[in-house]
Amino acid sequence: MIVDVHAHYVPTGLLESLNAERRLFPSVEVQGDAGSMRMAFAGQPPTRPVAPKLADLGQRKEWLSAQGIDRQVVGGWLDIFGYELPPAEGADWCRFSNEHMLKGAAGLDSFVPLACVPLQSGELAATVLEESLGKGFHGAMIGTQPKGISGALDDPDLNPFWEAASAAKATIFVHPMFGCPDDRLKDFELMNAVGRISDTTTAMARLMFSGHFERYPGINFVIAHGGAALPYALGRLRRNYTIGGGKVADPMAAFQALYFDTVVFEAQALRYLCDVAGADKIMLGSDHPFPIGDPAPVRVVDETPLSAAERAAILGDTAARLFHIADCGCGAAHG
Repeated sequence: MIVDVHAHYVPTGLLESLNAERRLFPSVEVQGDAGSMRMAFAGQPPTRPVAPKLADLGQRKEWLSAQGIDRQVVGGWLDIFGYELPPAEGADWCRFSNEHMLKGAAGLDSFVPLACVPLQSGELAATVLEESLGKGFHGAMIGTQPKGISGALDDPDLNPFWEAASAAKATIFVHPMFGCPDDRLKDFELMNAVGRISDTTTAMARLMFSGHFERYPGINFVIAHGGAALPYALGRLRRNYTIGGGKVADPMAAFQALYFDTVVFEAQALRYLCDVAGADKIMLGSDHPFPIGDPAPVRVVDETPLSAAERAAILGDTAARLFHIADCGCGAAHG
């Protein structure tokens, strides 16, 4: 069983419901129609248009078949997680999104859905996470900036969420946001190429140095894009810990608790990640359906020198365990 753990999906039902009932969420402004819909949350600038491929199940099914992928773990689209909304409305927005995610995922047997949670409130995020896990979600996908560009995942307000996730032994997929407060990234498509890497690296380094992983040991953290720069900056992180004189937590202990996807595109980079983290901590990922994603994700695994056990772990064994995916042995997988 081959499992892609990094993909995004926006159900058509969500777009249709929102377009038909624009008063459902007073702080969500809908612009355009279903073919070019944008959303603006709480007076913020509108999102990018919702790409048609995010909702196209026919195209998705063909792509999965062509790639030989049996199951795909799908989260929502980070642009519309709505962290800018007032907390209560944000919780309702996540419940609305999750309801449609479950309905949409039922339309493709290969889907393994991840919930979104309202990170603008740790208490509400904990409640929505618990509700979602009880309804059949296999974990949650969260963004790196819970309260906008200045938000941090180590904000004490989020402690109830982390406590709930740890108690449930939940799998949490950490994904970068699109925005990054650096004007230098506005040219040459650098927001995608570089901004997301720096965003994830900063967010996770804060968690590592804050002692977060010691406080919440039950969580399975999956980090997008091969862990961003973290695997390649371990020496620097370790040096910072050494000269910190006890002011920061040991980043190596935290790093050993992380899982990663394969969205690194280069066999040499994947082999290095295996050497540093262990192949049992790495899972196939595509970032489908975005252009910056890997259009043929199994290829980098094929091109990387791996043992049979390493290959099996990366292609599906670890994902099946972390996301609670069972294989019936008949060529189709069932959650």
